[in-house]
Amino acid sequence: MTGLREIQRQRVHEAISTAAISLFLERGFDEVPVTEIAAAAGVSKPTLFKYFPTKEDLVLHRIADHQGEAARVVRGREPGERPLEALRRHFLDGLARRDPVTGLNDHPEVVAYHRMVFSTPSLAARLFRHMAQDEEALAEALGEITDELTAGLVAGQVLAAQRVLARRNWAMLAEGRPLAEVEREAIRAAERAFSLLPVFTPREQPV
Repeated sequence: MTGLREIQRQRVHEAISTAAISLFLERGFDEVPVTEIAAAAGVSKPTLFKYFPTKEDLVLHRIADHQGEAARVVRGREPGERPLEALRRHFLDGLARRDPVTGLNDHPEVVAYHRMVFSTPSLAARLFRHMAQDEEALAEALGEITDELTAGLVAGQVLAAQRVLARRNWAMLAEGRPLAEVEREAIRAAERAFSLLPVFTPREQPV
């Protein structure tokens, strides 16, 4: 059961996040001071920084729940399922769910959010740092079933492929192409991308 203190904390967190994203999308990330966000959310500046240590966190916390996701998919795959097949299935499932992280979501705020992240240098830099951490985590998970070099190479290629696919999907939607049309193209592109990834035999599988 969630306590009252935790409920209140979640409410404050959401109020700050909502105020920040709204102001950022309206005027631009670099044009909105943290003091204005705090005032809009009805909190003090020190309180804001207790919830979000940096200004970039006000934006990128929305993808924080995806941190380490690829590693979790590999470790949680079905018995007998190969790692790349599990990652492929997970990405295609994300497309079907219109998960914003796949780029396949045409809600105006989602499209604008991605545009802000990709076009703001400090946000793009933080995003790449998140991706580097994800790559390290995936390499560690793959390293449990193959050699270190293979794990590192495959992890880098998988996450690069997913990054290219997601940005491509977003770009097509940002150009105004219909969601149904982009979805068909996104599925074809994902299938092709995963077919191009290197095939390797995990130690736990028979050679």
